Amino acid sequence: MSLTCELKNVRSTQDFYTQLARGLQLPAHFGKNLDALFDALTGDVKGPATVFWHESIAARNEMGEEHFEEIIGALYEAAGERDDLQIWLGL
Repeated sequence: MSLTCELKNVRSTQDFYTQLARGLQLPAHFGKNLDALFDALTGDVKGPATVFWHESIAARNEMGEEHFEEIIGALYEAAGERDDLQIWLGL
């Protein structure tokens, strides 16, 4: 089974984690932080999986560049650990 997570209208880190957890069917114990994000993407998510982050520039502006870059870094690092995880950023 393939999972697709569509992130839309993300305006805060809480929005991001909530939408991601729902879209990728993460377990209830998902910690909603960078370490938990990496662990979930490399261990809990059954692939193949794709994350589409729509309007990512608006999200960066709303949540702040530092938080955005940390999240993007964790997403791409996790994707680098597995062949069946894709990350797409929409403008």
